[in-house]
Amino acid sequence: MKKSTLALLAATLLTLSLQAREKIFVVERENSALAVIDFNLVVNEIKGMHNLNHGVVKFRDNDGYVITRDGYVIKFDPLKEKKLKEYKTSKSAIGFIIGDNYVAVANYDNKTVEILDRDLNPVQSIQTGSRNVGIKEYGDRLIFACMDTDQIWVMKDTQPGKKVPHFVLEKKVEKIGKVPFDAMIDKNLYVVGLFNSPDVGVLDLDTMTYRKVPLDLGKKERILKVPHFGFWSISGKYFFIPAVGNKKVFVFDHDFKPVKTIEVEGNPVFTSLSPDKKWLAVTFSGKKFPIVQIIDAEKLEVVRRFEMPGWVLHVRWSKDTPHLYFSVNTANEVVAYKTQNPDPKQWWKHYEWPIPKPSGIFLFEAPNVKKRPF
Repeated sequence: MKKSTLALLAATLLTLSLQAREKIFVVERENSALAVIDFNLVVNEIKGMHNLNHGVVKFRDNDGYVITRDGYVIKFDPLKEKKLKEYKTSKSAIGFIIGDNYVAVANYDNKTVEILDRDLNPVQSIQTGSRNVGIKEYGDRLIFACMDTDQIWVMKDTQPGKKVPHFVLEKKVEKIGKVPFDAMIDKNLYVVGLFNSPDVGVLDLDTMTYRKVPLDLGKKERILKVPHFGFWSISGKYFFIPAVGNKKVFVFDHDFKPVKTIEVEGNPVFTSLSPDKKWLAVTFSGKKFPIVQIIDAEKLEVVRRFEMPGWVLHVRWSKDTPHLYFSVNTANEVVAYKTQNPDPKQWWKHYEWPIPKPSGIFLFEAPNVKKRPF
């Protein structure tokens, strides 16, 4: 074998050995715990995580963070699967983001946005007088919406690059629409959902100009679970907006011109886009909790329907393998379907893990090893 071929083979093997593996952390909604799935097995449980009725997990570098319904931020080690520290920011927290040198928490009650350093030491308290939602970052800016005052606040870090930030109010957008409830960000656009207005709000963070885009909601039905936006609803071509109180998913281009309204089976909660941007998984509330529909994100039509044996509270596409994970809360299981076939009707159940009352599914890229290090 030639030296060049041997060198290429060695480089390929080294690259494969350095690749990450996907470790899955699942919120156990009733148990104040995170279940850990690794090497396709349920391998651990991190306990003592407080009220996880709206638990959210995020990762930055090799740090894991959890926000709890009762206002705690918890830092944990996702490699050793060990809780490290906790800090209570309020009586009720709803969302957070992790910057390079800070953790920012949007609170319902005590109506503040709290800034902590990465080790959960308090740095700054931003008094808003409102429940706060849709918190995002854009460069050295922090953006969130005020649910009770119908505003968007844009905060600017006055000491970027320092050990800790210090944010000041740069822009307050008034009268954005009634009751903002969530937001997503794409490049320079901050897109906010409005619970009691038939619109979606769009703030250009470069020009600081704001506009409302009307939505054809029709007759509104009773809401059992508020839709979520997040990064999952943005493709290379489209924004996918779940309707509030109506059986629709709205599709807009990146200039926010309407493209299509897709009729779906129930009131949507999550619109989760696959990593290759080909498929959109839609979950529902109420009587349709067990249903998940798959939309072809190019043809913009429903192509597959799943009916699970219980309420589906979350779905997540694997980033590393062709799988779609379902959190089936009332059946006490997380299910993985193999999605390699280009025909969604041919996707099949591959794994099934027993987990008590699962809800959110969160993925961490861990160093690849042949076996678990502990």
